[in-house]
Amino acid sequence: MKALLAQELSGPSGLVYTDVDDPVAGEAVVIDVGAAGVCFPDLLLLRGEYQLKLDPPFIPGMEVAGVVRSAPEDSEFTAGQRVSAFTMLGGYAEQVAVAPDGVVPTPAGVDDASAAALLGNYYTMYFALARRGALRPGETVLVLGSAGGVGTAAVQIAKAMGARVVAMVHRPQAVEFVESLGADVVLPLTDGWLQAVKDATGGRGVDLVVDPVGGEAFDDAVRALATEGRLLVIGFAAGGIPTVKVNRLLLRNVSIVGVGWGEFVNRTPGAQSVFGFGLSKLVEAGLRPPPPVRYPLAEGRAALQALADGEIKGKLVLVP
Repeated sequence: MKALLAQELSGPSGLVYTDVDDPVAGEAVVIDVGAAGVCFPDLLLLRGEYQLKLDPPFIPGMEVAGVVRSAPEDSEFTAGQRVSAFTMLGGYAEQVAVAPDGVVPTPAGVDDASAAALLGNYYTMYFALARRGALRPGETVLVLGSAGGVGTAAVQIAKAMGARVVAMVHRPQAVEFVESLGADVVLPLTDGWLQAVKDATGGRGVDLVVDPVGGEAFDDAVRALATEGRLLVIGFAAGGIPTVKVNRLLLRNVSIVGVGWGEFVNRTPGAQSVFGFGLSKLVEAGLRPPPPVRYPLAEGRAALQALADGEIKGKLVLVP
């Protein structure tokens, strides 16, 4: 089969589209991949900067959607069934073998590209907002990096849960896209953005901040919190890992909350099905990711470079 193989830890340039052996089924579900999702951790993995350290060669790809080729008899899956799966590795290929507990049925009316988009980012943000942030209807959520995959999911899920959303964008050309997601207010992440957020909330600030960015924006994001506000640390797309003086948390009764969906799943049996059920109810109610940006699998190197360069709005998927 064809796959994207990481031959060196040099970022997207280390990827080669080549022939590899078909996956061995064993006790796994073998899936014919219809779409493979691309996420920021894939970039970190390819640079050797992710918490999971791998020596090349390996096939990246943490999320796929497609059709079951084969499945163990004692699993709930059958050949020909449409499914989605968290793979952690191996997704950038025509086929992938996945442990049954990482596989979920694809919702009716959702194509493979959208199903792949609903995996990492949407599960992460549903877990972040519902569990870690304890979001309540009527609260105000500030989303940094709102045009990216995580930001897109944050805006949509927060709105679906009854929140008011203030969305920040780095790129002026992304404003219309973020408005289409349902954000109530869209503001540029430029000098003076904190005051713009305060003005948009009548001086009160926000109840929740979704921060997949880190870096220089972090300090002002903490200042944007209202009393008893919570800042959700999702990642560090800006590169810098910020620090905070904890006396600021005490004096203002605010919280900095870590969100590690993958680690939570690994340590909490049944977590994927529990949060998947909650997310599925939002999908049944009409939640749909915006149409993903599609690249052929053969052009995966260019696709990941476009993501690294900030050229992708929403979710990027690779199509074999």
